[in-house]
Amino acid sequence: MFTTLWTALITPMNQNGEVNFSDLRKLVKLQEDAGNGILVIGSTGEGLALNDTEKREIVGFMDDYDPSVPWMIGVGGFNAAAQKKWIEYGNSTGADAFLLVNPLYAKPGNEGQFEWFSALMDIAEKPCMLYNIPSRTGTNMSPEVFRRLSSHPNCRALKEASGSIQVFEAFRIAAPEIPVYSGDDALLPYFANAGATGLVSVSSNVWPLQTKRYVEMCLSGNFNSIFPVWKEAVAALFSASNPVPVKSLLYQKKIISTGSVRAPLSTRDLPSEEALFEVDKKITNWFNQQ
Repeated sequence: MFTTLWTALITPMNQNGEVNFSDLRKLVKLQEDAGNGILVIGSTGEGLALNDTEKREIVGFMDDYDPSVPWMIGVGGFNAAAQKKWIEYGNSTGADAFLLVNPLYAKPGNEGQFEWFSALMDIAEKPCMLYNIPSRTGTNMSPEVFRRLSSHPNCRALKEASGSIQVFEAFRIAAPEIPVYSGDDALLPYFANAGATGLVSVSSNVWPLQTKRYVEMCLSGNFNSIFPVWKEAVAALFSASNPVPVKSLLYQKKIISTGSVRAPLSTRDLPSEEALFEVDKKITNWFNQQ
């Protein structure tokens, strides 16, 4: 899928909740300068809280910007017809790939999941990364479903975010020819040891170069300086529902204009801004020592 690190980009917003495209340009440039792939309108980008017009505007912005790094469009929901229509729109853009997640809330069984992903990949005219995140969808993709889907020509990668090394290993065994990415920043050292191709990251929003170095070290098996600083940093970035903490830290660092999020998320759920500030200093020190 073109790169070992994809940044699941936040959607920056003004105080009134409107998308801030000036800040979005700055964020895309930071990822481009670091050489990281970019995922827009994923769960970190609050894709389900955006309306169709806003999503099209964000994708249109990316198309006009035409970054020098690969970029990917998130596809998520539970209405099959709507997702197919969204993919058809994405086909007309310069995006390099789609991220396809299990349908939300419906909790389909194996056949339902197989038919869902197959139908979406049939419509897609770009490579697809499948996405297993049962904590958000309520459904765990089975390795058997992944094995069956792996023969589809548009099935090019999997983002695994169940939080289980055993599940990750089961996916690797089910379809060893398909790259599997960690969807959890903290687990990359373990997943890399089990054959991960790379990371789809939240932390690279605020630490694009530092996270790239972290990924390189994990994939090379060099874990000596990673613990405990990265474990502490990632814990702070997930101290409230994603992307509340990472937006707060980006705002503290004056990279974005506000830390605003869309309902039902709330910045009041963040337990400590000071903790974020402290881990930012630690990551900076860690990077400078490499």
